[in-house]
Amino acid sequence: MTADDTTGQSGPQDPGALMGTELSDAVVLFHDALGSLMGLSAADHKALGILRREGPMSASELARRTGLTAGAVTGLVDRLARGGHARRERDPDDRRRLVIAAGGPASPELVAAVAGLTQGMAAVTARFTPDELAVVARWVEATTATLQEQVVAIARRRDADAATRTPAGSSTGSSTG
Repeated sequence: MTADDTTGQSGPQDPGALMGTELSDAVVLFHDALGSLMGLSAADHKALGILRREGPMSASELARRTGLTAGAVTGLVDRLARGGHARRERDPDDRRRLVIAAGGPASPELVAAVAGLTQGMAAVTARFTPDELAVVARWVEATTATLQEQVVAIARRRDADAATRTPAGSSTGSSTG
């Protein structure tokens, strides 16, 4: 086996971990390709997907859902707004708050690309019995939950590390996004 790009480790791996890594790579690269149709990164495209599915939310909620820092979410929302993909608007329940809302409809190129994935996944699904699909669904649900837990854990470690490196009340003066 070859070295894992994220850990630098090589050698035999747990088959489930290897499947998860390969699936993750394919999903990220697919979303990078979709994002490129819109002039977005994979992360920006996925954040926009969260907004489209779940509706308007505060920047802090978007940060929590994505595991990004507040500064990174500010940059992300700026990029989405510049491209017409999202907008900042007043929260209808609390006019003092701003929420981030998805912008207009998806482009025809994006719709066609997603339709291609939908067709391809329908063909994959057709190869499995209902019992097999139930097992696959359990694996996907458990894998998704594990990934979501790890996003939260990584964000907590990152924030704790940043808090120990930066004296209270000071700013590092930099933010990525």
